Amino acid sequence: MNFEIYCDESGLEALSHKEAHLYTAIGGIWMPADYRDIFKEHINAIKVKHNVYGELKWNKVSPKFYALYKDIIDYFFQTEQVRFRTILIEADKVDNYVFNNKDIELGFYKFYYQLLHHWIFDFNNYNIFLDLKVNRDKTRLKALRNSLDNSNLTSGIKQVQGLPSDESLGIQLADILTGLTNAKFNKEITSTAKLGLIAHIENTYLGNTIAPTPKWEEKFNVFKINLQGGW
Repeated sequence: MNFEIYCDESGLEALSHKEAHLYTAIGGIWMPADYRDIFKEHINAIKVKHNVYGELKWNKVSPKFYALYKDIIDYFFQTEQVRFRTILIEADKVDNYVFNNKDIELGFYKFYYQLLHHWIFDFNNYNIFLDLKVNRDKTRLKALRNSLDNSNLTSGIKQVQGLPSDESLGIQLADILTGLTNAKFNKEITSTAKLGLIAHIENTYLGNTIAPTPKWEEKFNVFKINLQGGW
């Protein structure tokens, strides 16, 4: 089966300035490739309903647009073809000097590998789209694709490509859910609209607070990586 994965990040600055946030998050939206057009049709219909035509982003959530983002979240949770996974990284435990030869960018893409690798399954093909970035090392995406391909020999990693987020509704949904989850763990939110969306997910769909989940949680998967080692 052919799948597409759309990815974005939240709190990325904490990987280089640890005082910025407690956590950095990287998240992805998984969907069957043949569902993409239906997904776009439904998301665009929600935007038209609310008379919104610009890019969807967690940072744009406000009381004025609360109903829009609530409808987007409801669509996600009520649509079995679309899944979400995020990796939470404790900023103060990241040691790029020891593990990444002082290369923060390399460390960042190693975390991307951890996000993706554990949800790539045998006998499927994957096209992976990341929010477009200017990397110091221009081979980062090629190296990520090769690493994923080499460690998943019975699946095909067809491409890992950067896309501008304003051109991809999948990346925009990843931005919303990744930003929301990271905001919950960073405990920095004062926005009533953002707090309302978090409460809506917890009360309506999870029945509990947003927290790390088992690997096998298929709909809303939160992986808090252990950077301390040990058993």
